[in-house]
Amino acid sequence: MSTVLILAAGLLLLAVVAASAIALHVTWRLTHPVRKPIDMDPQDFGIEGAEAVVFPSREPGISLAGWYLSATQNGRTPNGRTVIFAHGYSQNRQEPHLPALALAAKLVHAGYDVFMFDFRNSGQSSPSLTTIGLREQQDLLGAIDFAEAKKPGQTIGLIGFSMGAATSLLVGGADPRIAAVVADSPFYSLREYLEENLPQWTGLPRFPFSWLILTLSPVLLRANPRHVKPYEIVSRAKKPIMFIHGTKDSTVPAENSKRLHALAQDEDSQIWLVPHAGHVRSFALLPDEYAERVIAFLEKGMRKAGKSAGAFALRK
Repeated sequence: MSTVLILAAGLLLLAVVAASAIALHVTWRLTHPVRKPIDMDPQDFGIEGAEAVVFPSREPGISLAGWYLSATQNGRTPNGRTVIFAHGYSQNRQEPHLPALALAAKLVHAGYDVFMFDFRNSGQSSPSLTTIGLREQQDLLGAIDFAEAKKPGQTIGLIGFSMGAATSLLVGGADPRIAAVVADSPFYSLREYLEENLPQWTGLPRFPFSWLILTLSPVLLRANPRHVKPYEIVSRAKKPIMFIHGTKDSTVPAENSKRLHALAQDEDSQIWLVPHAGHVRSFALLPDEYAERVIAFLEKGMRKAGKSAGAFALRK
């Protein structure tokens, strides 16, 4: 073999090793986003008696932290319904750009209990890999378990943002305990989303890095993006789902919600496309209208579920 060929082969091998090392580093960074502190006080949003709680994920060894906000503690007549919030990637229960506590206050004052918690590797919850909706499903199931035990007989709904919206669709669409789901800025399919948007997240060229990251992540992290497919669950879910998406969302384009809504089975499912809103910015742009629409949707969807449960209990 000539010296030129040996040199070329060596350079090619070096390039492959370097690209793989960069892909590994980026994969690690994406699954270990910087943890944001819990630095807001529910009282500053007019919420009294917030209960700080710790509870287990369905995945052994993962402890999760959150706030349970009670309508009764805030002088409101409880309506027998609990809404669980699910936050986005690299955020925590506060979702400060909303802020989530402002929306929670509107729900609490309308008679709802609200349960806000941190996914793994976020806020005050256990360190672990962030898997953008795969293992987070076990955390949301743990939150539902906690809410169910906290107030037996309550009707439960979910509201999620971005990653939390996709996770809420995956869990809420399949779990019979969930009456209705509000999904703000969800993605249609994680694998498809990453294939299209990894360059935006990483700042690296699509080739070879997107392919390398998507190939390495299932092996190294035991977390395969192919398994995070909200569209499959939505197409089978027999419950109302509300999709909310900003028309100016460049992070997760509104087409994701449009495609998901087209698959929704329940006649009370709906979509609200918010003009000029960016990624998970609809509430910040139109807080009163957002809350009114969400509460109206939950009232109808959760009331219907409550009647169905009551009829089932009578038949038993």
